[in-house]
Amino acid sequence: VEGGTIYGTLTLPEDGNTFKIVIIHQGSGPTDRDGNSHIGGSNNSLKMVAQNLAENGIASLRYDKRGIAESMALVQREEDLVFEDYINDLNLWIDKVHADTRFSEIYLLGHSEGALIASVSATQRDIDGFISLAGAGYSAYDTLKRQLSSQPKEITDVAFPIMDRLLNGELVSNIDPMYGALFRESVQPYLISWFQYNPVEIYSKIDAPVVVIQGDNDLQITIEDADRLGESIGQEPIIIQGMNHVLKDAPEDFEENLKTYQMPNLKLHPGLMDVIVNFIVEN
Repeated sequence: VEGGTIYGTLTLPEDGNTFKIVIIHQGSGPTDRDGNSHIGGSNNSLKMVAQNLAENGIASLRYDKRGIAESMALVQREEDLVFEDYINDLNLWIDKVHADTRFSEIYLLGHSEGALIASVSATQRDIDGFISLAGAGYSAYDTLKRQLSSQPKEITDVAFPIMDRLLNGELVSNIDPMYGALFRESVQPYLISWFQYNPVEIYSKIDAPVVVIQGDNDLQITIEDADRLGESIGQEPIIIQGMNHVLKDAPEDFEENLKTYQMPNLKLHPGLMDVIVNFIVEN
């Protein structure tokens, strides 16, 4: 890409010459192609998805998004990154795969924030199906506002006006260091661009087949999110009992659930791959 290289992993089945392929996009923050990050932990969730797909005769491509892991050099300054960069990069990967005669059909799989990114690409490129995995049903603006609503009034009185200005495309200077983690000036261009995307509107514009998959033991995304996404495409989401945000069969207890984020050898929830593979085979 312009300015450098985005690095990825192509995983092929052992047998065959032509394959259906799934391009996998990870979630937010410093999450790498395998689904791991120094914040969220090492769980290998997306690496396991790729391996399971190969075992079922389906190829996959997963990659380190710009600014992360092996592709880190592409983002020198945080303020230079906007949400559209991720969409454009995914579109380039789709174009690259389309030009490769080994692949007969292209599916997108987006996890968490990656579901929003992949959904936009699904409206901009010719694909054969879209798998939404733990995707948010509200815009980033609405989600953040909902999360902050539980905070004391003195916090929301400062945070909400900042958010409203960002939603209107305004940069906000002189941010109180207390709010720097959320609204530091260098991250504001990304927030401004991210806030503009409403997943319900985007999903409704996708022409290809879509499946919405959600675990009922997810600490970050709710069944309500999945219901909103399902309603936008006119079909029921698939709810996997016991699956958490990192796609593992997790205890309901909050702390025990979080521990699975640090278990790279814990297998995927046993119900997940059947849903994904069946969707690809049937479409």
